[in-house]
Amino acid sequence: MSVTLATVTTEFLERPGLAKSTRRTYELVLLPLLQEYGWWSVEILSRQILIEYLHSLSHLKYTTHHKHQAILQSLMSFAVEQGYIKSNPIRGLKQRQPDKEKGEHHTEEVIRFLIPEQLNVLYKAVASNLRMSAIVHLLHRTGCRISELLALDISNVDLDKQKFQVIGKGNKQRWCFYSLDAANALNKYLKQERYNNCPALFTAQQPVTKVVNRISYRTVHDNWRELIEPYPQLQGVRIHDLRHTFATERVGLMGIVELGALMGHGSIQTTLRYQKVTSARAEEIARKALSHLINTNVDRN
Repeated sequence: MSVTLATVTTEFLERPGLAKSTRRTYELVLLPLLQEYGWWSVEILSRQILIEYLHSLSHLKYTTHHKHQAILQSLMSFAVEQGYIKSNPIRGLKQRQPDKEKGEHHTEEVIRFLIPEQLNVLYKAVASNLRMSAIVHLLHRTGCRISELLALDISNVDLDKQKFQVIGKGNKQRWCFYSLDAANALNKYLKQERYNNCPALFTAQQPVTKVVNRISYRTVHDNWRELIEPYPQLQGVRIHDLRHTFATERVGLMGIVELGALMGHGSIQTTLRYQKVTSARAEEIARKALSHLINTNVDRN
């Protein structure tokens, strides 16, 4: 028996633990889709149909378009989890790029990083999954790219000195250094969850064949989405944002050249973007503090 998109969407929105504000956002985003395809069987919503629907949203800013696409992808992933469809038809679909003719440009705001409150929630979200906890800790504490981390073998890691060497863009090698909390998370994973019959640092076992291989990015991404989905504070947060968080936390604490070397940047201009973002954040905080002081003085008078 086929199930309509409207039925799947209703179940998607009525999931337990979904915050009221998040549900309202989802409803507003999905309403135009339901008006056009709500009565369709979810099984016949092909990749091409959904791509054409997303193209019809050309009036949206590209950042808003990204949100619509992400929510639609989450809906389709939910349909897969419930067994209504075999695979997500828009999995891996690239996001719309800024349209210069509309005055859209990549700006410093594209650099997205986690604030301390979000980091606390994230560490809570991944705590039950030792492998993901180790991955999140290492990405946050070293600033390395997820591709660099997943390419590591266990032999590449100096557990005593809490460092490892990666091969980054341009085939350049660099050292990454991690903190005690990351070391503790990594050691827990190594002792309790890692499969020892594979040289890779992060391993995964195929559910059917039981073959152990290096974990894929897709598996990590799926684990990431599943773990953070219940937390509204982490809506839209990407794995790559941990690298941005590492950089914004260290701007001002070390030289730009040293930070660029730690992150494997080929150009100092790339590293300077984080200084601009941090300066903008500092200005925002300063203005809020000034506003608070002025309001306090007014109340006293």
